Amino acid sequence: MRKKRAKKRILLPDPRFGSTAVTRFVNNLMLDGKKNTAFKVFYTALDTISSKIEEEEALVVFEKALENVSPHVE
Repeated sequence: MRKKRAKKRILLPDPRFGSTAVTRFVNNLMLDGKKNTAFKVFYTALDTISSKIEEEEALVVFEKALENVSPHVE
């Protein structure tokens, strides 16, 4: 008898920006289950981006970078 299909888990938004895209990125960034360290690395990277670019918000720059990296045609 085959087992049941695994349920989709709800992805919680990150605590700082409230974005699920950030959580998905941090989950891929994480090594050995150390999510807190991955969040620290990501947030410090966004802080350095926001200090260098004062025109736009750091989250907007991150979302634009994800848009540029993703394939245009599926």
